[in-house]
Amino acid sequence: MRASLEPGKLKEQWNAWVVGSAALEPEADLLRFVNVDTTRKQATVAQIDDYEGLPRRRHLWRPPLTMRVRARFSHPAGELSGTAGFGFWNDPFLMTGLRVPALPRALWFFYASPPSNMKLALDTPGHGWKAATLDAGRAAALLWAPLTPLLVPLMNVRRLYRTVWPPIQRALCVCESAIETAMTAWHTYLLEWKEGGTRFEVDGQTVAACDTSPRGPLGFVMWLDNQSLVVTPWGRLHYRMIEAPGRQWMEVSDLSIVSS
Repeated sequence: MRASLEPGKLKEQWNAWVVGSAALEPEADLLRFVNVDTTRKQATVAQIDDYEGLPRRRHLWRPPLTMRVRARFSHPAGELSGTAGFGFWNDPFLMTGLRVPALPRALWFFYASPPSNMKLALDTPGHGWKAATLDAGRAAALLWAPLTPLLVPLMNVRRLYRTVWPPIQRALCVCESAIETAMTAWHTYLLEWKEGGTRFEVDGQTVAACDTSPRGPLGFVMWLDNQSLVVTPWGRLHYRMIEAPGRQWMEVSDLSIVSS
């Protein structure tokens, strides 16, 4: 199976989802995802995907596959507001229609600005530009669930957190690596998803090599929004929209997904 991006055929190839003051701006050789003058009172999302309206069992993508994206952003990490990225997930939070909620599964290049803090990996910040995987529905992860009321208070003790969280992180299939290259410059991002692991590259250099991978099937998503989410092992949970005056964007000049 193959998928690619032709800006002139956007609606024929992908589900286009535009909310609030967002826009999708196709040009001859690129697609621009735009958020303009976002506010705390309204969600703003520019997105394409291939799963809207599909039950999760019919999502299109399974390993092995390779995704390649060439992209750049209007603002550097820390100044770009909200979240953005591209990759694969199971749309667990009812974002594109009514369906039963699910535990999240994802592998993607993912950005979140402060005040977001999704502290899933012990030694990786809870915000910033990352290569990341997650599968919270694996049997190994579910075995920890009955212990949550006991473990969350213990995570507030730093020494216990650093001792107890690593096996939970492995059970959740959490693998993250911060990406240090400038988001405002053009870069080629590659994701290689296999049954036994996931590898991420930026401009031909490996930035993360994970020895586990989320289960399929998953759907493809590429987006820019004004959301902020705090989820930490020590019990912090908060969601809100971010206000950002002016125009922010992500430009994509190439997208290809090849599944064998």
